[in-house]
Amino acid sequence: MNRFDNIDCMVGMAEYEDNHFDLCLTDFPYGVGVDYDGYEDSIDNLRRLIKISMPEILRISKRTLITCGQDNIWLYPKSDWVLAWINKAGANQNRWGFTCWHPVLAYGKDPYRQNNMGARPDIIENIEISEKNGHPCPKPIKFWIKLLMRGSVKETDKILDPFAGSGTTALACEKLGREYACFEQSKKYYEAAQKRLKQFRSQLKLAI
Repeated sequence: MNRFDNIDCMVGMAEYEDNHFDLCLTDFPYGVGVDYDGYEDSIDNLRRLIKISMPEILRISKRTLITCGQDNIWLYPKSDWVLAWINKAGANQNRWGFTCWHPVLAYGKDPYRQNNMGARPDIIENIEISEKNGHPCPKPIKFWIKLLMRGSVKETDKILDPFAGSGTTALACEKLGREYACFEQSKKYYEAAQKRLKQFRSQLKLAI
């Protein structure tokens, strides 16, 4: 499969039947005024985006993990659980101090318990600086791999990312051997993602 298209995610997701993907792993905009290459990152636009996209995400994905930011956690449909990304060193500041944890909304069943693999912690500890790749808010690849592995326990799993940005989900999937479908409406970020993936594949060939 391994599909990465420069299209609106609503167009891409409409092509899939119910529960086609084992996991949707994605990072929505945050509604904080970040310059997303033409997308107005307002809180009203985020509300609209959540309203139209979440029903499709939950329709075609058996499980969903969303990094939503502390301020936006109540804007999303009620999740089945909330995981936590812990960064004890802190990153930025909130109204009560340094931000040392980030919520991850979890929808669907825990794949470890579902596959009789026992219980796992509901936190992921990771301190890492994100790669500078032209995207204003890329997620750290090592953390993203840990989060992908928390939501996907089988190499045969199919992964969705409707807001693919600079391709961190696609890169994590290629590192772990997962099939994926990613959508990104910005041509600028799409091209940055293709560059990252091409570089990774070139390094892989050299290693072989």
